[in-house]
Formats: sequence, structure tokens, C-alpha cells
Amino acid sequence: MMESIQQFDVELFLKIHRGLSNGFFDWLMPLMRNRFFWSPLYLFIVVFCIKQYKKQGYYIIAMLLFTFAMGDLIASRLIKPLVSRVRPCNDFNLANDIIHRVPCGSGLSFPSAHATNHFAIAVFLIGLFYSRWKPILPIGIFWAAIVSFAQVYVGVHYPVDVATGALLGSFIGLICSQIFKKLQPEF
Repeated sequence: MMESIQQFDVELFLKIHRGLSNGFFDWLMPLMRNRFFWSPLYLFIVVFCIKQYKKQGYYIIAMLLFTFAMGDLIASRLIKPLVSRVRPCNDFNLANDIIHRVPCGSGLSFPSAHATNHFAIAVFLIGLFYSRWKPILPIGIFWAAIVSFAQVYVGVHYPVDVATGALLGSFIGLICSQIFKKLQPEF
């Protein structure tokens, strides 16, 4: 069964990585996965929370950082070393199929820490702000999904890596938002 999942994952990876290849995505997708590209958004979240919620805003940012740290810790430090899956861009069997759009890196592939962290952040913010601003749900999910999709498109993760990271991050974000609401019931 694991072999058939692996084969499906490689086939889907190639359909995305090579099959969707075009000049616009070749330009856009490396940006979508670049943390510096999203720096203005991160800065906006910090400024908005502090300006809008004063002292509670600092608690929101602290819990957001905790959420990010938990996602990164669980994905990168716990699961990746246990699974030890090689990135597709480092897989010798795919060497002739990879289009090098970004540096591959030497890290492991499963799960995607980008997907885990971005879904954790998105779901945490959705959990906190959905009752006040409904558009955060599609915006947050789209943001985390495009970052995750870009990981497959540029060739550094398989689809199962990002799907698992999305599920893991969503769970972490949900738990952290619930913890925050318990600690800050007046929010």
C-alpha cells in the first residue's frame, strides 16, 4: 500500500511540477514560498494586533509565535527525522525530471514545514478573528494553500508532504487558538 501511495505521490508531483510549468508560475511560485515576500503581511499582522487590541495584541502575537514554533518543532525536529524522506529535487530517480527553480536544500521532505507553519498561522488567526471578520477564512486558507502549492511546483516537496503539513498545521493552529481563547476569555 505504501508503495502505491508513493507512486501516486510521484505521479501527482510530476503533473504539478512539470505539467503545469509555464513562465508566469516560474516567476510567481518562487515568490509565494519566499518568507521575505510575505514580510509586509507579517508586519501588518503585528501592527494590527498591537494597535487594535493593545495589551491583548501582544498576547496574540506571543501565541502566534508559539503556534509557529510548535508547527516548526513538530514538523522539522520530530517528524522529519523519523520519516527521513528525501526531497524530490534530491531524489536520484527524479534527477532527469526536476526543473531547478529554487535551491533544493539538504533538508528532508516529509512533512513540509512551510505548509505546517503557514496553515498553523492561518488557522490560528481564523480561529481568533472569524467571528469578527468572516473573509479571514477564505483569505487565510488561500494564503496557506498557495504557499504550500508553491513548494510542490518549485520541486522541493511532494504533494503528500504539503497535504500532511496542511493537516498538521491546521490541527496545531486550531488547538493554539482554543488555548488562547481559554487563557483570554474576554477576547
